[in-house]
Amino acid sequence: MENIIKLNQKNLAEIATRIPCPTYDRSKIKTGIVHVGIGGFHRAHEALYTDQLLHDPSVTDWGICGVALLDFDTKIYNILKEQDGLYTLIVKELDGTHTTRVIGSIVECLFAPENPIKVIEKMASPEVKIISLTITEGGYNYNEATKAFDFSNPLIQHDLEHPQAPKTIFGYVAQALKLRKERGLKGCTIQSCDNIQGNGHMTKRMLLSYVKRAEPDLTGWIEANVSFPNAMVDRITPATSPVDIANLTETTGIDDAWPVVCEPFKQWVVEDDFSAGRPAWETVGAQFVDDVVPYEKMKLSLLNAGHSVLGILGALVGYDTIDEAVGNPNISAFLNHYMDVEVTPVLGDLEGINLKDYKQSLLKRFGNINIKDQIDRICSESSAKFPIFILPTVNAQLEKNGSVKLAAFVTAAWAIYSLGKDEQGNALTIKDAMKDVLHEKAEASIERPQTFLDLESIFGTLKDAPNFVEAYTEAYRNIVNRGVEECVKDLNSNILNNN
Repeated sequence: MENIIKLNQKNLAEIATRIPCPTYDRSKIKTGIVHVGIGGFHRAHEALYTDQLLHDPSVTDWGICGVALLDFDTKIYNILKEQDGLYTLIVKELDGTHTTRVIGSIVECLFAPENPIKVIEKMASPEVKIISLTITEGGYNYNEATKAFDFSNPLIQHDLEHPQAPKTIFGYVAQALKLRKERGLKGCTIQSCDNIQGNGHMTKRMLLSYVKRAEPDLTGWIEANVSFPNAMVDRITPATSPVDIANLTETTGIDDAWPVVCEPFKQWVVEDDFSAGRPAWETVGAQFVDDVVPYEKMKLSLLNAGHSVLGILGALVGYDTIDEAVGNPNISAFLNHYMDVEVTPVLGDLEGINLKDYKQSLLKRFGNINIKDQIDRICSESSAKFPIFILPTVNAQLEKNGSVKLAAFVTAAWAIYSLGKDEQGNALTIKDAMKDVLHEKAEASIERPQTFLDLESIFGTLKDAPNFVEAYTEAYRNIVNRGVEECVKDLNSNILNNN
């Protein structure tokens, strides 16, 4: 397309003749939310809900200041800064069409490594009522074995020694809350938007663990003035590819260096516990409830775990995208059995939710051929995801002496995956903070498969559960000898024959 136009505030009026854009005056929007972690998911989820809300002329005080926390985030920060916080959201519909619009709710951007004090001051400013987070499961610095905050993390040690130049979310939030207390300001809400069961409880527990050592006099004030609502978030948001960027330019003539692509489905269920007020997100589709637990347990154990199952098995077979894995009838049948046989019996009461329909909807969403969710993205940071998505199901089944065979199979597949090659010998792209440790344990597991389970920070005491270890060891040897697909065929047949 001729007449390519760069996405920024100056060009917004012209861009609005091509695709929907914010119709509110962004210069009049005040920052009420500081959001840490301005990657794809936040921009497809909370930022979208907020953008929709800002189209109400009466709403002017809930703009978002996006914070890039890590050195790794330099690229996204520079792009959003150049684009005045604007970006295009591309919804890939099931019928193959794309729905595009420009999102304008991020009205400020800060790069924490460049100016830590500026970020702390922004979090402490009186107009900011919410500090929200998408810092990934691993960002909460939680040890699965001890159930405690990990003070051995070098970045945490740095923050304790250099409180005015922090590197972690805990260092930033602690200093911001300290300023609010010292200045006689109200507290605020710390809102996790990450895939962790009881994410608000986890955030509070980890922050208070840090604060008790870093700023012990602040503990009581946080308890009295800061709220930590639990929330369940859901929208499949694959990494943006160069093809996505090129297609946007070709079809609309808009030059956006980092648009966001996502599926049409979205869900946000939030505990209504905000200490300093909140946006009326319920008017644009969010759901506020007294208890999030049933929703988040269902979603983490089925959707997020399902993604990991497809990712790990699909990676070993040699697939690149999740829809390819779902398209394999043996793997999709395995996932169905895993959800029915091992997850569903331990979910408890889910009043008002049709589980059968929900599970079927997941397979349709995973199979959206237009999303092309990369398997290496789904498998990234599995060391942080496994304890949250899969192990609660395993532990609940072990307590009732139930089935763990399918989860053990996935765990064995992950151990083999961690060697770094698929079944054809092709190298796998493994992105994990524990990559080296995982690889070391995986190599040792060639001789003694259960060595992989010795990683207590991930598996806790699972190595002491004979039923699981036996199923895991058998699965490991079967996968090595026969490959994933032959093994899941047999498992599927055995389940059907036993029902």
